[in-house]
Amino acid sequence: MSSGTRLARWLVPVVLLVAWLGIGGTLGPYAGKLGEVATNDQAAFLPQNAESTQVIDAQRAFDRDESLPAVVVWTADGSAGAGRLDRTQRDAATRALRSLDDAPGTTGRASPALPSKDGRALQGVVQLRPDLGDELPTALDRVGRAASQVSGTDVQLSGPAASQADLSDAFAGIDGLLLGVALATVLLILLLVYRSLLLPFVIIVGAVFALGLACAVVYVLADHDVVRVDGQVQGILSILVIGAATDYALLLTARFREELARSEDRTAAMRAALRRSFGPIVASGATVALALLALLLSDLTNNRALGPVGAIGIACAVLSALSFLPAALLLLGRAAYWPAKPRAPRDGSDGHGVWGRVAALVDRAPRKVWAGTLAALCLCAAFAPGLTSKGVPLDEIFVNDAPSVAAQETLSRHFPGGSGNPAVVVADAARLDRVTAAATGTEGVSDVSVLTASGRPGAGKPLVVDGRVRLDVTLDDPADSDAAKRTVVRLRDAVHGVEGARGLVGGYTAQQYDTQKTAEHDRKLIVPVVLAIILVILVGLLRSLLTPLLLVATVALNFVATLGVSALVFEHVLGFSGTDSSVPLYGFVFLVALGVDYNIFLMSRVREESVRHGTRQGVLRGLTATGGVITSAGVVLAATFAALGVIPLAFLVQIAFIVAFGVLLDTLVVRSLLVPALVRDIGRTAWWPGALSRSTKD
Repeated sequence: MSSGTRLARWLVPVVLLVAWLGIGGTLGPYAGKLGEVATNDQAAFLPQNAESTQVIDAQRAFDRDESLPAVVVWTADGSAGAGRLDRTQRDAATRALRSLDDAPGTTGRASPALPSKDGRALQGVVQLRPDLGDELPTALDRVGRAASQVSGTDVQLSGPAASQADLSDAFAGIDGLLLGVALATVLLILLLVYRSLLLPFVIIVGAVFALGLACAVVYVLADHDVVRVDGQVQGILSILVIGAATDYALLLTARFREELARSEDRTAAMRAALRRSFGPIVASGATVALALLALLLSDLTNNRALGPVGAIGIACAVLSALSFLPAALLLLGRAAYWPAKPRAPRDGSDGHGVWGRVAALVDRAPRKVWAGTLAALCLCAAFAPGLTSKGVPLDEIFVNDAPSVAAQETLSRHFPGGSGNPAVVVADAARLDRVTAAATGTEGVSDVSVLTASGRPGAGKPLVVDGRVRLDVTLDDPADSDAAKRTVVRLRDAVHGVEGARGLVGGYTAQQYDTQKTAEHDRKLIVPVVLAIILVILVGLLRSLLTPLLLVATVALNFVATLGVSALVFEHVLGFSGTDSSVPLYGFVFLVALGVDYNIFLMSRVREESVRHGTRQGVLRGLTATGGVITSAGVVLAATFAALGVIPLAFLVQIAFIVAFGVLLDTLVVRSLLVPALVRDIGRTAWWPGALSRSTKD
């Protein structure tokens, strides 16, 4: 070998490594800066075309200064509202509210303090500026201090401003806590599984570099309003990149270890490892990325936001696994695995080792294996209809106790259930009387008030903007209840029935109802699209039709079985009465796309071995060779997604359980038993109509 050739062999990995070190050093900090361009204003993530979204647009005309309401609730001191509040306290509360009109962060439109019918509570509204950002907690603290001047009372804050503050507080752990827990978990698992001191750190560094690059790209796009990011998307991006980058790294490092055991030439070993890993890694990344991009078909803005952001993360994970990692491994050689020594895995023919015994079981009784696992999965799937996705009640949004939730509960005890979250009606001013009568006569409506020119309901003439008026409709039932949603449907029917009023009904309850209906529509549209994408990629990779159909069917069954188990766990263990409307779709996209990853890793190796040894030996050798690495990858990904549980929000806890449990079920049951047993039982016909189905080998 000439000196020039030898130099070139080392120059390429060195250049790649230096390039990635530059990316990591320059762009790494963006993993902690993404929150600067994120928004946790949930109104920005409603269905684009829903009636409640149209109402938000219409409301802006009435808000001469856009505002974020903070609802103040007073109850008798130390008794949670057991005692009655007198006129003196009511007047003091009103003065406290009005004193905030000129305070920093307010819009100068505080309401008077209004008593409850039982006389044991007061409520008032302070309008805060919606652009306070990090100053929102300070503004709320100022409101709380002023309100606490009313003697003999306890003060609580609820409403959109308090909820947004609690939400921001919950997401405060996204940049540090979540990332730290995820990386520490992955590192611990890698150290335990591979018993190598250096390799786990190399893999973690590659994942962190991929995350830094992804966050930098997303930051730029979000800063230019090309994509939208909230705390949920930010958290999922971190977990997705770390988990995917680690999975792809494990596949490549395992193959490189095999090739090192066969060859003394590390360059030749890396070429062989890359050649045989490139297809499965790219196919896996394309499956997940395209499945995420299918979310662009959704009418929910947060779903569409996750699509391109997640796809960017996956692309960066693939890029890191196929450039940084090969360069690092090539320069380290066998030292990467120290103190362990690279050795070729057993081929499954001797029956030794855990995966040799699993392969022997599949070979000995394939029909019993797939029939037994299929029955168990179907049993779990039978409980799936018990998982409701009508939305999470306000008191379950936060896993821990949140001040805004406690305040809303106090408000609901003393005022109509919908107090603080009224339905909002916008209609033509010429039909105001008829619209008011229609709303007042709707079953489930407690009170109807018209917004006046003074900015306060009932105080002066109605405020007319472009010939339209706004009414606030207080419902009898809590705004997050199914009963309130049914009232909104009736209210819409009543308002729409007023000829010429062009009435629209929005507000919190209407938003929840519209989101639920949109989520149902999205599932019907996106699920088949994702399955079609996966099927096309599998057909291209495996050059077969029957096996891809089997794989898609098994991962779909795994998802339904996971939903069944989740329904039981959520209700009987975690105490959730339902899930967020987007949880089933998110769970499907992540679990099905990521579940196919492991089948891609397995079946691409099975096909490779089947070409040389026939289908029967291909299944045995492929399962034995990939069993350890795929199981490790599944455990890492499950643990990574489980880290989402450190963020105290029901949505992320539910996603964490569904994906973590589903990945383990897929890795340990579907990929290890069901799929190999089916292919072993079907034989070479499994590769129909490809050339392998006509092979003379078994």
